[in-house]
Amino acid sequence: MKSASAQALCLALLLALAPAGAVRADPASSAAPQVSRADKKLSPHLAALSDIKKIPLPPLPPESRIGAAPATAPQLAPQESQAALPEAAEFSAQAPTAPIPAGAPEAAPAAAPSGAADSPLAPNAAAPVGETGAAIPDAAPLPPLNAAIKAALEARGEKDRIDRVSASRRREQDAVAAFYAARDFAPLWSHEGNPIAEVRPALQRLQLAAEDGLSVRPPRFAATGSDEEIAGADIALSAAIVSYARQASGARVDPRQISALIGLRPEVADPSVALATVSTAGQNAGAALLAFNPPQPAYQALRAKLNETRRAAAPVARAAAIPTGPTLKVGMRDPRVPLIRSRLSLDGREGEPENLVYDTQVASAVADFQKANGLPGSGQLNARTIALLSGGDQSRVEAEILANMERWRWMPRDMGESRIEVNIPDYEVSVIENGAVISQNRVVVGKEDTPTPVFSNTMQFLIVNPYWTVPQSIIRKEMMPKIAADPNYLHRMGYEAVWKNGKLGVRQPPGERNALGRIKFMFPNDYAVYLHDTPSRALFEQHKRAFSHGCVRVDDPFRFAQSVLGKGWSEERVQKLIGGKERYVHLAKPLPIHLEYFTAKVDPYGQLQLSEDIYGFSRKVRAALGLEG
Repeated sequence: MKSASAQALCLALLLALAPAGAVRADPASSAAPQVSRADKKLSPHLAALSDIKKIPLPPLPPESRIGAAPATAPQLAPQESQAALPEAAEFSAQAPTAPIPAGAPEAAPAAAPSGAADSPLAPNAAAPVGETGAAIPDAAPLPPLNAAIKAALEARGEKDRIDRVSASRRREQDAVAAFYAARDFAPLWSHEGNPIAEVRPALQRLQLAAEDGLSVRPPRFAATGSDEEIAGADIALSAAIVSYARQASGARVDPRQISALIGLRPEVADPSVALATVSTAGQNAGAALLAFNPPQPAYQALRAKLNETRRAAAPVARAAAIPTGPTLKVGMRDPRVPLIRSRLSLDGREGEPENLVYDTQVASAVADFQKANGLPGSGQLNARTIALLSGGDQSRVEAEILANMERWRWMPRDMGESRIEVNIPDYEVSVIENGAVISQNRVVVGKEDTPTPVFSNTMQFLIVNPYWTVPQSIIRKEMMPKIAADPNYLHRMGYEAVWKNGKLGVRQPPGERNALGRIKFMFPNDYAVYLHDTPSRALFEQHKRAFSHGCVRVDDPFRFAQSVLGKGWSEERVQKLIGGKERYVHLAKPLPIHLEYFTAKVDPYGQLQLSEDIYGFSRKVRAALGLEG
């Protein structure tokens, strides 16, 4: 009823039904007529309007036509004229809004609008009335099983309103109800008393949901029994499948609740697509359901490591926490050493007082523990190792794997066979070509108080000999105090003051001292960040390389440039462009670039590698999922 002609029909009907003075039209205005609020007699007729699109309409009487309305009623589309029941506002089939993260405050169910029916699926109280005022025949009654499904959905919706369920669950339930309403409430998972072929494989996959870290309770299903029992089983299976598909595709945790600097938006499965896909997949229904999880090999490797970790884990009593303190190296003395010895089952030296020396025996045991838990086997007792020693071992590792699997659900499903990946916690950028890594470089990323954002886009060009336009935040916080102390600061440091768009700015011309080095790599984003060279080469020797204001500094930038530019380009050719003038070089084929945040990964040898959670994003995801550690 969205076309202009359909709207004219509705207005004509209102005029035909309304008593004198109930509808007032301003002939000088093209706006819709105003309905008098004082006339309560129109309420049942207004309630019946939602049924009008279900039947063919007779021609309008001449006295009921408004403006340029057609002389005859328009022909409705088949899907509109054949619908058996009024569409329910409460069970709208439109795409759900952004998912609500676990643990977020639950929104109270919206109050029903004035004059709405008590149940979203209940028929209108007023008898439908035709265009000329004649009564419309009632729709044919539903078959008993269909009616039982309709009644069960109504009861389920009412219970959700009473229980004030979360907005996310309410959307799922509404979508399930809308799907059934669109098929006249026919059962989805049985036919003539027998389960369809998809039921068994779908149930088997639901029972294995924990393998992907999902929390879905598989329902009991039977295609026999009373109509009410069959209806309940059918709806429960549909609800479980929708819940699995939405969880698998990232509905549990909203990235925006973790940080405003995470620009990823998960492609959450549409409930109707999930039900239609699984219910028509035959014996592949389980695989169809599994496919709602991320397809990336890195996710699949974490999934395998999760289940390997669970199989190997033995119940471990939670030990007393080891106090934090400075990193311990061989030869240092520290009161924590006896506790570390005890934790690693190292025997004390008989007849000697308590040994406080962090010796080679302790360092070797610490190195073995680090390797077994995905850390570099340095043998030094650092904060990450202390956290693992204090955190219940396997449960802490499992929680970290699950948090990283969840973040993979935020990533684009198609990341590109050839692409660039910057993993912030690893301080590393990789160039992938046809699925294989062809280049890796160390990087410097944003400090804890100026984090590098997480998002995906496309690298399009690079600039050799770039100017650096100093961000206003750096001018205010860092430069102004120096300028106040030394009026010649800008000149002495080689900066230029520029006037642009009514504002005074500062920029640094190309050259060896330029903060961006000799080259920067550009891609669109809302955060004004990019990859670039740097004159501060010594920072790449640091293990922890979080020193920037948010941009990503690349070690060996000309080798990186050769990798992204592809055939026809060498390091030498790029270096020949060095000079005092900006030079733009466009990539022959723009490359997807992903600035990622993964603190757990499986290396090519099958070993789990854990990285420091430098911005605390992983901790927040664990909390959102209700995980320990």
